[in-house]
Amino acid sequence: MLQLPDLRISDNTSLTLDVAACVGVIGTIAWVYLRKSDSRLPLPPSPPTWRLRGHFLPPREPFLAVAQWIDEYGPLITIRSGMQNMVIIGRYKAAMDIMEKQGRTLADRPRLVAAGEILSRGLSLGFCHAGDRLRRLRRALHTHLQPKSADAYQPLQMSQARTLILNIIDDPSNFQNHAISCAASTILKVAYGKTSPTSATDHEVREARHIMFRFRTVLRPGAYWVDSIPWLKYLPWYALDLKDDYKRTTRLYTDQLNRVKLQMRNEDIGPSFSKYILENGHLYDLTEMEIAYLSGSFFGAGTETTATAICTVLMAAAHFPEEQAKVQAELDAVIGRERAPTFADRPSLPRLEAFISEALRWRPLAPFGFPHRTTEDVIWASENYCIPAGTTVIGNHWAISRDPEVYPEPEAFKPQRWIDDQGRLRDDLAFFVYGFGRRVCPGQHVANRSVFINSLLVLWAFQLNLDPTKPQDDMGFARTFMPDVPCAIEFQARVPEVELRCMMQNYPGAG
Repeated sequence: MLQLPDLRISDNTSLTLDVAACVGVIGTIAWVYLRKSDSRLPLPPSPPTWRLRGHFLPPREPFLAVAQWIDEYGPLITIRSGMQNMVIIGRYKAAMDIMEKQGRTLADRPRLVAAGEILSRGLSLGFCHAGDRLRRLRRALHTHLQPKSADAYQPLQMSQARTLILNIIDDPSNFQNHAISCAASTILKVAYGKTSPTSATDHEVREARHIMFRFRTVLRPGAYWVDSIPWLKYLPWYALDLKDDYKRTTRLYTDQLNRVKLQMRNEDIGPSFSKYILENGHLYDLTEMEIAYLSGSFFGAGTETTATAICTVLMAAAHFPEEQAKVQAELDAVIGRERAPTFADRPSLPRLEAFISEALRWRPLAPFGFPHRTTEDVIWASENYCIPAGTTVIGNHWAISRDPEVYPEPEAFKPQRWIDDQGRLRDDLAFFVYGFGRRVCPGQHVANRSVFINSLLVLWAFQLNLDPTKPQDDMGFARTFMPDVPCAIEFQARVPEVELRCMMQNYPGAG
């Protein structure tokens, strides 16, 4: 019989290997923490941790843990996820100095294996690395999302806003789904030219919402081991949920694009982003799969974020009745109650604009932020820190929104902070609702207009109050896009219902 060699290791040898392994792990961690750039400047300070996987971030509200570290250790901190450093920015000045003024060096995304390689196979604009492909994708989007193009969507947005009012009259307890339907109808018309009514319960809308929920979950640091151990993605049994979601996403996006292609062959359809790109894709050198995912980025991201922003503003109105009353006093003075407001009233409504800005600061849409990657060493001279090239950097929206030097009494809801002594909107104060630098959301101009007109029409038409018989969770929209448990709001018409319905039937953009 064939004799196998004895591969047993003595106890002493085993102990030596264990010690060597531990030393190797500790050495790797020390190298990650202590390495410096050629400038010899240190990384920002780091909270202590003894976990091999790095710093622990609670899955429910990780942005709150980061904000506590920022308060304790300073405007920039370094945390570790696996063997990789991550610098988190938590103050306004640091965000301006680094994310905005040095935006060119932070236009890249880090390698996101779970979200970027397994869940979207490199097709998602949000995870695309800096370079020629990103420029081509954003240039294609620019044709339909630049400010002048966004102005053309205002009649459509007004039409959807009046539908929101009518739906609230008929079913006020379901306002979240009405907001989703409003946002989805707008986005589907812009992206695919769809003109039939859209509901939050439609299959395509539910699928788009599922996709956004999965992306938000997967992007949480430490959510998947594969982001620290990339070779895991090659194991056929690993991350099957992500692989299934990639198939669902691809099926949704290609089905929508194929519907447009079929309509283009069989009928003369109206304008849409998909139609334009299918006809002019050669100008941008895009494949059909890239076109499908680019159009899908309108649909998925635009629906959920716009609806969440609208609901956040309405929730703030119900939670802060004194501030709501100030906005409505402005509406009554500028517009009255004999006609419905439109976009033309916008320049005369600084208090409403301030209210919206404060609501989206009070409860940011993406409180944790999204990862960027430095392509060069980034020096923050204010504190003599260096962020080495190749480091993941995140602007934490929650911590920045709580910067007491820029937003005094940050936990208080104070729309007045956005208005100067002359009663005009301040031009020296901002919040990074749609991201930073060269990775700012390309749909911000369209989204801003949707949030404005829907907030304007609802606050003009209704008095909003919290339902005292039901529990309230004012963190729900910050914790996740459009939570399943709704914020309970009562809507009391400020105009007699018969008159309100009549005005909505004749509202500009209706029909």
